[in-house]
Amino acid sequence: MTDETDIDLPPGDGSLADGMRIIADFVRTLPRKPGVYRMISAEGEVLYVGKARSLRSRVAAYTQPTRLATRLIRMVSATRTMEFAVTDSEAEALLLENNLIKRFRPRFNVLLRDDKSFPYIVIRRDTDWPQLAKHRGTREPANEYFGPFASATAVNRTLYALQRAFPLRSCSDGVFSTRTRPCLQFQIKRCTAPCVGRIEKPEYDAIVEDVRGFLGGRNREIQQTLSQRMEQASANLEFESAAILRDRIRALAHITSHQSISLPSIDEADIFAAHAEGGQICIQVFFLRAGQNLGNRAYFPSHGRELDEGQVLEAFMGQFYESRQAPKLILTSHDVAERELMESALALSAGHRVEIRQPKRGDQKDVLDQAVNNAREALARRMAERGTQRTLLEGVARVFGLDTPPERIEVYDNSHIQGTAAIGAMIVAGPEGFNKNAYRKFNIKTEGAAGDDFAMMREVMTRRFGRALKENPERDDEHWPDLLLIDGGQGQLEAVRGVMTELGLEDIALVGIAKGPDRDAGRERFFVAGKQPFSLEPRDPVLYFLQRLRDEAHRFAIGTHRTRRAADLTRSALDEVPGIGAGRKRALLNHFGSARAVSGATLEDIKSVPGISSALAQKIHDHFRGGR
Repeated sequence: MTDETDIDLPPGDGSLADGMRIIADFVRTLPRKPGVYRMISAEGEVLYVGKARSLRSRVAAYTQPTRLATRLIRMVSATRTMEFAVTDSEAEALLLENNLIKRFRPRFNVLLRDDKSFPYIVIRRDTDWPQLAKHRGTREPANEYFGPFASATAVNRTLYALQRAFPLRSCSDGVFSTRTRPCLQFQIKRCTAPCVGRIEKPEYDAIVEDVRGFLGGRNREIQQTLSQRMEQASANLEFESAAILRDRIRALAHITSHQSISLPSIDEADIFAAHAEGGQICIQVFFLRAGQNLGNRAYFPSHGRELDEGQVLEAFMGQFYESRQAPKLILTSHDVAERELMESALALSAGHRVEIRQPKRGDQKDVLDQAVNNAREALARRMAERGTQRTLLEGVARVFGLDTPPERIEVYDNSHIQGTAAIGAMIVAGPEGFNKNAYRKFNIKTEGAAGDDFAMMREVMTRRFGRALKENPERDDEHWPDLLLIDGGQGQLEAVRGVMTELGLEDIALVGIAKGPDRDAGRERFFVAGKQPFSLEPRDPVLYFLQRLRDEAHRFAIGTHRTRRAADLTRSALDEVPGIGAGRKRALLNHFGSARAVSGATLEDIKSVPGISSALAQKIHDHFRGGR
């Protein structure tokens, strides 16, 4: 249960004294109860979300600058108002804090950058012949799920081996119900073809139980049972059956052989291992289920440099489990300061007891040491990649005469076929590589612009930067580019320059990149205002980097164009008739065969279609006759 408090105060001039005064005014009205607070800037940006056992005591700490780190001093200086939510317990406050951090992504919090869902393996029980498949998203109570797996690669590798060992169907219900003869999966012995009766139900169900047992942790027992059955089949001279069982045993051995980190004594656990170097932290997360390692994933959370591994790890874990259920055991490489509170919050969310443990010896400590080594190696690789990326950005600055390496490059391209389904595309790159969350598409709307590359580019730039100026006229956030790379030559560059001049944005560097003679890669020409077009040496790393940027923009533009074109092809003249939804459209097409036939039908014929009232029939009839 929470109650909200929100008091607005007039903004100050951005000084530390103003921020402290505003915070002190709030402190006087705050209760000594647990809750969550938000610090908000003059523009309405949520700067920080925190939780407290006592809101009054915690918020009051921000009025003592001698105890604040530099990062927090900047945060207090930018604060112009605050919002509060009182909760019944500190555990509830922790859960709410992580929910709000995920929602607002405040720049002064530790942030989990990659929050993708994890895949599972599912045995579908909502069918007479259970299906073995990969699954993401909402789980159905009738089915059985095993995981999570760290990546699609990990789950695909396991599924591939399982299908060799346990040949259950993997096809959809639609394919299964329409088969008249076995498919290729049966030919290569990865399915028993229940769709056409090549296996009896009891035998198929026995294979399903073997899969359940293996994924549920009884892998040794299953392997021993298969070995005994293989020996018995061989003794009975049933060599074909023995060979099938032998192949299953080999497939299972292949799965277990990939377990570089495993703890057979633990039913389920997540491992969090952190390593810091050069002001950056890598957190490796391993998933152990039924004693098996289901893969790992490296994370590089955004954080203040004054925070150590334990503090970052604690904040990271709270966000990691905000939308996931925690297992019964969590192993960590560093001590979690508020361990009992975190355990209470995760148990409240998961519905079962959760233990967080930092082992000091034994098998669990050995496994954690391996996980820390993984984190160290992943961070070293990332730093090397970022060093290379930074070197390339410095090369871009040198080639185009920029004062500093660009932190944000935006690349633009257009795509259409003879003016149809015309779109503009923008991709973004920087020190971290491609920032796919920032990609944008523009459906060309200006009459007559589709098919005219110059007009299309003008529209895209006007919309992109006209909106940016409206939302942030001070240009003081990270969403403003340092360099625009335009796919095209002098004409496209001049079109963009005209728009940028009109908007007063002449300080943003512009470069046109055009393919060379015969459109050969490696002979690109670069166009910069006030300079003669030039090329780079064919083996220049900066050239390869710019080609990659241009190719990524082209790929995104083509893909977006194809998606729009496919959507356009599915449209019908019926879509333009008010009151016609998907069901009525289907009824009309089923009755008449095509939208063209509907347009020529009489009023009486339209009325005869099930679900079409007299009033709607009149509306359809009038629509195709211009209202007559």
